[in-house]
Amino acid sequence: MTILITGGTKGIGLAIAEHLAGRGEPLVLGWHADAEAAEAAVARLAGMGAEVGAVRADVGDIGEAGRLVRTAGEAAAGPLHIVHSAAMIYPTALLAADLATFTQAIQTNGLSLLYLVQQALPWLDRGSSIVFITSAGARTSLANYAALGAGKALAESLVRYLVPELAPRGVRINAVAPGLVATTSVARMAGGEEAAARVLERGARANPSGRLTEGADYAAVVDFLLSPAAGFVQGQVIHANGGAWVG
Repeated sequence: MTILITGGTKGIGLAIAEHLAGRGEPLVLGWHADAEAAEAAVARLAGMGAEVGAVRADVGDIGEAGRLVRTAGEAAAGPLHIVHSAAMIYPTALLAADLATFTQAIQTNGLSLLYLVQQALPWLDRGSSIVFITSAGARTSLANYAALGAGKALAESLVRYLVPELAPRGVRINAVAPGLVATTSVARMAGGEEAAARVLERGARANPSGRLTEGADYAAVVDFLLSPAAGFVQGQVIHANGGAWVG
């Protein structure tokens, strides 16, 4: 298996890539805007012994999403796994949103899942697994989170609708929702580093487990969903958040 990880050169996607590097399967990292981070991620993972490459693509564009999947598929050693972690951060209230930018965010954060899966069909075989990285914001209203949350809610719906079409092929599709993670995206969403620090501190205090989500918490769930042990798990959204949002 080859594993394609979109958004795999930073933040949550990179944490997943680091965890999966130990599986010994080739990794293809999709990235869009930060060449320096992509170069550093490839070097880091190669230093861990992984066979890894990186491809620049905008997954919110149908053509570029297709090019990314074809590149990964043609390099694949056997069938393909997909971990879709790429996201477009656009903090805005709905009534104040620039609709062109909001539409782009919905394409990147939601519709791109379908773009990738359709284009990947030639390389999706029995045992292939697709994991979409979602968040609690897909089901809970959060301030200035609509462009991300609504997109992820759309993708969660696509996960469920894709099950009847993928399961007969022996292909699994599920979603994983990490809890609050200390990433650069949180700072962009919160409006700066100081505001992000306050958000993260409050989140850690409020979490029943007493801390923020760490990379191993959600990456281990992704690893499970890619494994044969998850062969009968379909259409699920698994929250790895220490008990946040339970109430």
